[in-house]
Amino acid sequence: MGRGTLAVWLSAVMLCALVPISAPAPPSPDQALASGPTVFPSGPSGLSIAFSNGPNLDDDVKGSKVLSFSVSGSGTLDSLLIELSSDGTTWVELTNLTSSPWIYPFDTTAHTNDSYTLRASGWDSDTESFATATTDSFNIVNQVPVITTFTVLNPDAGAGTSPADRAWFNIGAGEALSFRWGASDDDLKEATLSNVPGPGSPAKDGPSSLAYGWDWSSGSMSEGTWSPRLTVHDHSGLSATATLFVGIDRTGPTVGSVTVGDGSAWQQSTTVTVSGLNTAASDGQGSGVASVQFALGDDAWSETTADSITFTLEEGVHDLTLRAVDRVGNVGTNSTVQLRVDETAPVGLSWTVDELTTSRIGAANIVFHAEDTESGIDNGSSYLQYGFDSNGVGQTPDLSGRWLNMGVNGLTGQVGLTSWATKSRQHLMLRAVLVDEAGNAFTTEASSFQILPGLDLYWNNSQTNVDRIIVRPGEQTGNVTVTSVLESNQDYGGSVIVRLETAPADRTASVDWTVMETRNLPAGTLSNSSETIVWQYTVPRAGQFDLRLVIDSANVIDEYDEGNNNNYLVVTGASLDNPGLVPSFAPSLLVVLLVGFALSLLQRKTRD
Repeated sequence: MGRGTLAVWLSAVMLCALVPISAPAPPSPDQALASGPTVFPSGPSGLSIAFSNGPNLDDDVKGSKVLSFSVSGSGTLDSLLIELSSDGTTWVELTNLTSSPWIYPFDTTAHTNDSYTLRASGWDSDTESFATATTDSFNIVNQVPVITTFTVLNPDAGAGTSPADRAWFNIGAGEALSFRWGASDDDLKEATLSNVPGPGSPAKDGPSSLAYGWDWSSGSMSEGTWSPRLTVHDHSGLSATATLFVGIDRTGPTVGSVTVGDGSAWQQSTTVTVSGLNTAASDGQGSGVASVQFALGDDAWSETTADSITFTLEEGVHDLTLRAVDRVGNVGTNSTVQLRVDETAPVGLSWTVDELTTSRIGAANIVFHAEDTESGIDNGSSYLQYGFDSNGVGQTPDLSGRWLNMGVNGLTGQVGLTSWATKSRQHLMLRAVLVDEAGNAFTTEASSFQILPGLDLYWNNSQTNVDRIIVRPGEQTGNVTVTSVLESNQDYGGSVIVRLETAPADRTASVDWTVMETRNLPAGTLSNSSETIVWQYTVPRAGQFDLRLVIDSANVIDEYDEGNNNNYLVVTGASLDNPGLVPSFAPSLLVVLLVGFALSLLQRKTRD
């Protein structure tokens, strides 16, 4: 061999030495399968693996089963793969043990009930091959407990099946709740109860014996809601749970704000409906409102489950007492509601109106007086109306043509004009629209108030007189003097015509007054509101005569009161044939002397 050939061979040997040599891949455990439930060596491995505590053919397995294995032969067991299959084809890994002891707790409850096969595949690291063992077919027959009964005895309301149908109790703090349960299972073990009222929880029921219930009393049963939870266990380690819903209620409900009639403070009808009884009542977190009890005045209690009740009442104020009752029998506190009934309209009484004259400056105050014996006048809804009329007759003011609202001041208002002087002899028409608190309304008949002139002329009666009332008739003896004082209620700058008239006292209706004298008082005479006028009159013959002083007989001057323009006096003409009549009341001097002499003699006799 030449040197060149040797060099090539050595280089090839060196390259082969540099390439890593990989270990052959371990065979699949499926390649080691063989029929039969015992030991199956695989390949060159000298290990033998067997289930020393595995299920046998057609065994019924449930709960947890400890699988143990026996390992023999030569080789090194590096890991043990445990698998499960229900069809012998698809395998599910349960665990891969990597160290001794070769034991596995098989929890069958993690799998559905069916027929299964177990396979154990041990890896021999010496020969890099598997040793495999399988079991015969067995059955997993786990039964989960089925709770057939879970209840609490004798609730006052509800069944406890849901929060909406909670089992409610009205019990004291020291009383007990009786829970009962039942379940179906082939290996029941025990039951527990949690989330119960009061501190603590009942002891387990089981496992040595089952009482199937608890009479639970914590000694401190407070009001509230709970969700007791029952848990049932079996010996297979399986469990089931169920929940009840209970509550304890010892507090009565309250009555809220109910609606009386249409919601107004006063009702117009004697038929009154009170609504919202149950919807307004509240039991807080308690068992809920069952009914509402009511008593009208001193009547006995009645009860209703309806949300409204209707009463037929007389007018007036009535007290309705309400109280709510909850589902477990707790009675709430009393609540009083007033039912106010008024179906009678207000009654109008009278007007108070400022004096209306053409001399008025500014507004005239108007007040209407009314009463309503039940609900009272609603000043916010009542109002006054006005208008101007030519004669004060009718229901609509003819000068205004319509009624005008005086404002929103209730039954008090004002009528303001730029000038009242243009309204002389017109009529201010007034009416009131009355509304009471119950809504009953009434409109009064129209009332009229005449606007009179501000000026008034009149005779001063106390200062107008005749100097003699009995005289002897005739030109020489029948003269009398009449003194009169003419006055005005305000300074008057115009002229005035006055006159003296006379007529026989025994005249008939066909006899007119005779004008004795007429005087035209010039303008400015009454600028100081008073004028004294002296008249002379001669009694013409025997008999009585009426004298009349007349102001403005033609009614030229527009006055406040035309009825006080006349003043009447009486004089008498003494008959000449009647000696008892004298020209005047003054006694003669002779009579005075005779009377004085008589009195002097009488006094002397008395002293004697």
